[in-house]
Amino acid sequence: YLSARGVTAVHHMGSWEDLAALRLAEARRLLNIRVYALTPLPEWKRLADEIELAGRGTTMLRIGGLKGFVDGSLGSRTAAFLTPFEGAEGDRGLLVNSADDLYAWTKGADAAGLQVAVHAIGDRAIRLQLDVFQRVAEENGPRDRRFRIEHAQHIHPKDIERFAELDVIASVQPYHAIDDGRWAEAVIGRQRSQTTYAFRSLLDSGARLALGSDWFVAPPAPLAGMYAAVTRRTLDGKHPDGWVPSEKISLEEAMRGYTIGAAYAGWMESEIGSLTPGKQADLVILDRDPFTMPADQLRDVRVVRTIVAGVTVFERQRD
Repeated sequence: YLSARGVTAVHHMGSWEDLAALRLAEARRLLNIRVYALTPLPEWKRLADEIELAGRGTTMLRIGGLKGFVDGSLGSRTAAFLTPFEGAEGDRGLLVNSADDLYAWTKGADAAGLQVAVHAIGDRAIRLQLDVFQRVAEENGPRDRRFRIEHAQHIHPKDIERFAELDVIASVQPYHAIDDGRWAEAVIGRQRSQTTYAFRSLLDSGARLALGSDWFVAPPAPLAGMYAAVTRRTLDGKHPDGWVPSEKISLEEAMRGYTIGAAYAGWMESEIGSLTPGKQADLVILDRDPFTMPADQLRDVRVVRTIVAGVTVFERQRD
């Protein structure tokens, strides 16, 4: 399913049971997609012990990252905001973990040399986790840690530049912009929407972007995500020029986010993410050149062949 959509590698935010299933698939030579398998942040000590015992895995299945949560989602009004939702006095969403726990888990994991990626959607949640990352980096000292904030959807304007300043990766999913853009302003208002899915602002500030899908919540199709990042046309057709068009990015920037940017976020930029001598032969062949067509036609581009490590794992049948 993923290979047919041109996906050669994923960052899987899952459980230890998921990891066991993936390991079994790899042992039986059934795994034809690269997986960076992240396990739960509260269990960071278990991951550290696992790596000490068995290492970080192979080029097909790798461990070393942890996934945590600060808040909920915008649609359920459980994302944590600095000010209340529109028409809901006093309701600022919620935190699913305390700041103290997030700090303790992040500091322990980071000291053990593990990567920490944390779900934060509302501006209050994003600020809280940026504060945690800053404190931990200052206390644990300099190193290449590649902290990540997953989603980073609704950033307060004062916090946009902090991603670059703290060297925190914004791991974002463009498709959500054209989905949520249909109704988000009714929930958070027009002003807060101006720095929602702030891809342009993040790039201009010097931040690193890793683009993904958030599958199963959104389609796992990079081309659909690129269309969303470049056009920001909402699914209901009501924003033909793009919802918050100032945050559009170019096709080249979107493609980099889905390739070398995502590879960097998973510690694999020396192996995948670009067609470079010495790297793994992971590539996708399309039925046309996306750089030679109008942006609104990107969704019509089809994957002809997907190759992982030089082996064809998907080939479209001729119509």
